Amino acid sequence: MTSSSRTVTPSATLADENADLRRQVAVLEEQLLQAQKLTSLGELMSTTTHEFNNILMTVMNYARMGMRHKDEPTRDKALDKIYNAATRAAKITSSVLGMARNRTISFAPTELPQLIEETMTLLEREMSKYRIAVELQIGAAPPVWAVGNQLQQILLNLMINARQAMPNGGQLIVRVEHDTATNMVDLTVRDSGSGIPADKLRQIFDPFFTTKTGPDETGKGGTGLGLAACKRIVEAHRGRIRVESTVGRGTAITIKLPTSPPAANTNAA
Repeated sequence: MTSSSRTVTPSATLADENADLRRQVAVLEEQLLQAQKLTSLGELMSTTTHEFNNILMTVMNYARMGMRHKDEPTRDKALDKIYNAATRAAKITSSVLGMARNRTISFAPTELPQLIEETMTLLEREMSKYRIAVELQIGAAPPVWAVGNQLQQILLNLMINARQAMPNGGQLIVRVEHDTATNMVDLTVRDSGSGIPADKLRQIFDPFFTTKTGPDETGKGGTGLGLAACKRIVEAHRGRIRVESTVGRGTAITIKLPTSPPAANTNAA
């Protein structure tokens, strides 16, 4: 009787170990992305809930004023304030619904200006509270080929990071440009904040690395997950992300995204 045995070579064992390691890394990267998504949603809910509370207080206070005072000018003022607050609430609701519609995981032609407008609506009061002047520089650009909710996650993260870098106020610039040479769309978020030391720039996309001491007074930031997740999302979109920063002068993060294929734009229309 003869018997045979399978000989396992060292190279085969090493290949199996490498394959297993790659699977573990892939699982950890997905967990990282999900963790940051939950963090972004939590920040969004905190911001939106606070904003609606402010609107409700405005409506209640001016309703009481209109009820106390019988003269027409005071009542007209109260009604005008109530109307403006209701308009603001409707705008926020529309933005939240827009984000809900973007909850798909499929790539599709995506208009960056619309995503920026919805994100700014949700963060407008927070920027105002911290004396951040926002400037939108939206150039003509084609749609990008992207997963809309993931890009919105990036926008929320970058804008909140920028706000936190300017605790005493400053300027936030959001720019969209079409790079015709590469046929990619550049999205830049620039702040005039504290900046990042040169020796830390190489680490800012590493998971759990943060230049912050912890969450600020709003409970945002300090996890070290945000920029790592942003880089992961951008690379999954076959894009690129780069950062430029000078201590005391601010930081600019630019994301290059591929444009949507013409056939996809036709189908979307």
